[in-house]
Amino acid sequence: MPRPFYHPSLKEITLDGLLHALSDPTRRLILFNLIGCEGKSCSQTCDNLAPSTLSFHYKVLRDSGLVRSEKKGIEVMNVIRKDEIDSKFPGLLETIYNLQKTTVKRKQIA
Repeated sequence: MPRPFYHPSLKEITLDGLLHALSDPTRRLILFNLIGCEGKSCSQTCDNLAPSTLSFHYKVLRDSGLVRSEKKGIEVMNVIRKDEIDSKFPGLLETIYNLQKTTVKRKQIA
């Protein structure tokens, strides 16, 4: 039987941990693709990465408290812990989303 995923409690989530998780552009893109969704599998958020690389990035996002993952059949569904993060760090996710949206638009134009 597979081990359950670790999800830190709200009390354990720190700004340093969140900023570390968000310091990588791949993880910011994953988070950007999860915003507004009720859940996506790992492969639905970043299809150009090797499964092991994607798994690593999701682990960092989970360990920081940004993402909650749940195994459903053979897939792992992921959601942002938006309400919890917003209650502890108001405006953080919205700011990150807006900055990432600007970055994605710039890359599409270039």
